[in-house]
Amino acid sequence: MASFRAIPIPWPLLGAMVKREFQSRYAGSVLGVYWAFIQPFLTVAVYFLVFDIVFSMRMGDNGPTQRVGTYLVVGALPWLAFCESLSRGSTSLVEAGNILQKNALPPMLFVLRSVLASGLTFVPMMGLLAILYVLLTGHWETLWVMPFVILLQWFISYLCAHILAILTAASRDTTQLLSFVLSLGIYISPVLFPLSLIPEDWRWLLFINPMTSLVMSYQAILLSGELPDLHLWGAGFIWLMLLACVLNVLIKRSHEELVDWL
Repeated sequence: MASFRAIPIPWPLLGAMVKREFQSRYAGSVLGVYWAFIQPFLTVAVYFLVFDIVFSMRMGDNGPTQRVGTYLVVGALPWLAFCESLSRGSTSLVEAGNILQKNALPPMLFVLRSVLASGLTFVPMMGLLAILYVLLTGHWETLWVMPFVILLQWFISYLCAHILAILTAASRDTTQLLSFVLSLGIYISPVLFPLSLIPEDWRWLLFINPMTSLVMSYQAILLSGELPDLHLWGAGFIWLMLLACVLNVLIKRSHEELVDWL
């Protein structure tokens, strides 16, 4: 993966780009950047209100928690962050086409900008969610592991987004396919239902979704107060290495044609 490691990253420039990207997403609105936090907060509030209060739905004795809304929020928030990172990151190179054609900037800067800007919303929301769940469940012993899971999710999100950004530059059909895959992906994960509801012979199918191991890690930490199992860490790092290898190959093969595609 020498070609991937050799790309220089001007960190001060990247920081300025991320700040500008985050602000530009909500420019012209009255509440501005606060919308970045209001939208996921309202989503979380709706889950609690509808499933836990209005319908008082319960998961039964075999569920990781009794309250359905409490279960859904833990998986839904990371999944929404993952989808936003991929959706915005996949079009980042195409949107920056004019700049890349006129300036010799590393293309990865624009993917990093989009994914980091999305993370500015996700990380504080996960921190607030962790505090809320400590108050609800009393589990705080394993919270120290949460930053490592968040960091692993960010790396996986970036690698996926960069792969998709190159594919989108080569073919604009990628964005249409991505919308379908993301809408289907939530059902191939334990976001909406626990793994125990899936027959054991078919549970491996959920791990074709890179978010499955991460969602289950968040659930273990926040709902059960347990450390994520080693097989969850293993699945996450396997995805990390696999995506890094794919990205490295794409960077090598698209190096000369990328600007022309844009």
